Amino acid sequence: MFNFLIRKDARKILKRKDSDAGEKGRALEDLRASLFNQFNFSDGAKRQQRRICGPATALTFNFVVAVGIIFVNKMVLQTVKFKFPILLTLIHYVVSWFLMALLKAFSLLPPSPSTKSTRMSTLFTLGFVMSLSTGFANVSLKYNSIGFYQMAKIAVTPSIVFAEFVLYRKKVSLLKVLALTVVSIGVAVATVTDLQFHLFGACVALAWIVPSAVNKILWSRLQQQENWTALSLMWKTTPITLIFLAAMLPCLDPPGVLSFDWNLSNTLVIFGSAILGFLLQWSGALALGATSAVSHVVLGQFKTCILLLGNYYLFGSNPGTISICGAFTAIGGTSIYTYLNLKQQPNKGSPRQPSVLPKSKLGKENGSTNGNDGHYGVESV
Repeated sequence: MFNFLIRKDARKILKRKDSDAGEKGRALEDLRASLFNQFNFSDGAKRQQRRICGPATALTFNFVVAVGIIFVNKMVLQTVKFKFPILLTLIHYVVSWFLMALLKAFSLLPPSPSTKSTRMSTLFTLGFVMSLSTGFANVSLKYNSIGFYQMAKIAVTPSIVFAEFVLYRKKVSLLKVLALTVVSIGVAVATVTDLQFHLFGACVALAWIVPSAVNKILWSRLQQQENWTALSLMWKTTPITLIFLAAMLPCLDPPGVLSFDWNLSNTLVIFGSAILGFLLQWSGALALGATSAVSHVVLGQFKTCILLLGNYYLFGSNPGTISICGAFTAIGGTSIYTYLNLKQQPNKGSPRQPSVLPKSKLGKENGSTNGNDGHYGVESV
């Protein structure tokens, strides 16, 4: 009888241990499923991007890089005297593609969503308008003054608002329209003293407005609604952009690139500009994914006014009282627009988070991991 009771207690202890082990095993399986979903699927990578890089971080990152590349590109165009804007853009994108290829080789590039979720024609359109937007912007800067470039940039804001209303029925409140109007008027007044332009450059600037608006809308929409991360979307569209930039090269760049003095110092400055170009593209994509196309344009106009005031206070530049007043007006309008955006955010529901992979599918996904990696590697772009 005593031995029977001992055996009975032993069986209870073993069952309890088996139950505890089963619960721990299920917890480990859930953890593995969560980690597998987080690092190997686009929705997990998208949540990671949102958690690490929120709107304030993305906009600040983009602002700092944008200011830095202005000074480096000024060195490229004036000190180095590299007068080939399309080729410079092409070099930027080649370096960007090479850096992303390194990230992919070390499995650090976020995976792309399923090709069924995004049509190839959408990615092709984005790559095409990106080449036009960046290429035309650099050509416009070559022939026109900064002031005229900023005046053309003002037209991008109403173009985005109009396009989003026509395509997606997206409306903007009256207060936001008034704030954007104040920003546009302020930038126009701030840059009115620097409206030197070339007829060909003016035509290029006008042709740049529509591709720039479409480019920002697509970048923002694909990231916010189809689980694309900034780097994965750059990886898919950069080859398309390179093809169109190469086609634009003989049409918009002047001859004489072979006679350029490619010494070590010149090459290092151009390469530094290309590195900043990659960071600018990445930070711009992060900002568009975290905010909206209109907010990104407003940030660019805010940057222009800050640079104007910085040159005035730090370096003694005197653009005139009218320009200074216009810059302060634009900054005030930007502040109001930002406040309205922040005020509206609490009313929005939090974005729907995709669920973790079911445990029953974990074995299948683990068994097909190599196949997925191969698919991402050989998928046409």
